Amino acid sequence: MNELLSLKDKNYALSGGTGILGGSIAEYLVKNEANVLLLGRSSDKLKAKQAELNAISENSTHIFVVDVLNEEALVNLKNKIKDEFDSLDGLVNLAGGNIPGATLRPDQSIYDIEMSDTREVLDINLFGTVMPAIVLSELMVRQEFGSIVNISSMASKQSISRILGYSMAKAGVDIFTKWMANEMASKFNDKIRVNAIAPGFFISNQNRSLLTNKDGSYTDRGNDIIKNTPMARFGSASELNGMVHYLLTDASSFVTGSVFEVDGGFSSFSGV
Repeated sequence: MNELLSLKDKNYALSGGTGILGGSIAEYLVKNEANVLLLGRSSDKLKAKQAELNAISENSTHIFVVDVLNEEALVNLKNKIKDEFDSLDGLVNLAGGNIPGATLRPDQSIYDIEMSDTREVLDINLFGTVMPAIVLSELMVRQEFGSIVNISSMASKQSISRILGYSMAKAGVDIFTKWMANEMASKFNDKIRVNAIAPGFFISNQNRSLLTNKDGSYTDRGNDIIKNTPMARFGSASELNGMVHYLLTDASSFVTGSVFEVDGGFSSFSGV
């Protein structure tokens, strides 16, 4: 493979790598001969995913039980990575999602928002990105290179009903990405890059009941999204892999502070 696009023998850390999107990215990296460092809170989920990935490529995957909202735990993780690996070539921040209490039902208004659940969604989606990016980027500053890829959302670009906390968090991820990209390039090294991907609508375990009925047909919300997506379908998890690949490698060496939409045209369509 062209060296600009090579993932071989590189070390990439992924939070949220046991989910549908993160799991697909982890599998893609392993198939391209990278080493994957899976970060997560559930030891059982991490071990199960490690077994799947090691079946593809033996000893390719390493697991670390860590809460990405715990600064002390992240500092300990940083030190472990420093001691056990030659470098940290990239970090993909996939931890996030929504919870039922932070999602308004169609018959509810803004006055029915559960503030505690909304704060929880803000924490995992925003600070669950900010904290590992800041702590683990110290390794990249020391080695003078590295790529951080954050996960934004269409919800950061325009008002999408019912998911206030998630929308605010992902809008925060966008500006954090731009802010940190400037900090890294201007104060440390232009080979340390920070970008984000804004996926369109992909069916995951967290949004499945919002988008599909039990018989597999689309809900009203699902149909509304499809009507506003020029490709007229939901994304497949594997369709994020190419953009992640590009942003992690030297093929994107002059790219930082950008948010890339992977959305089947959703963000470009006015609905008319």
